[in-house]
Amino acid sequence: MGADLPDYYFRVRENGALVFRVDTENRQRRIEMDQIAVVNIRNGEVKPHGGRDLSDADIAVIRDWMAERQAILADRDVDDILRAVDHLNLTTQWAQSKATDEQLDAVTDALLLAMHDLRGVLVRRKADRLMKDNKAD
Repeated sequence: MGADLPDYYFRVRENGALVFRVDTENRQRRIEMDQIAVVNIRNGEVKPHGGRDLSDADIAVIRDWMAERQAILADRDVDDILRAVDHLNLTTQWAQSKATDEQLDAVTDALLLAMHDLRGVLVRRKADRLMKDNKAD
């Protein structure tokens, strides 16, 4: 059983994870998880737990996990936005073909303001990228 389990377990939480060292090489042959650290992926902080000293191997595994987790979350952000694009298309179809006047009255102002805000941010960010690309050439 011990050979199949990783040496570390990361219990994901809002801004990072609790890090546990997994031990199956004990006399009872039970899985024991000993918390060794708390990590914050937003600020990169790694706090040893309970006055522990983390080994170089511990730090390396934690840093690798943090990099992988940040990549996963970035991919999820893009996927969420692409889902939002799909939802906007479905919303357009709903507004055109199914929505009642009362339903449209309930959502039109909020949608228009959100779309106006989004458009402004997208246009400004695209202009910034174009200016930066022109300076790089």
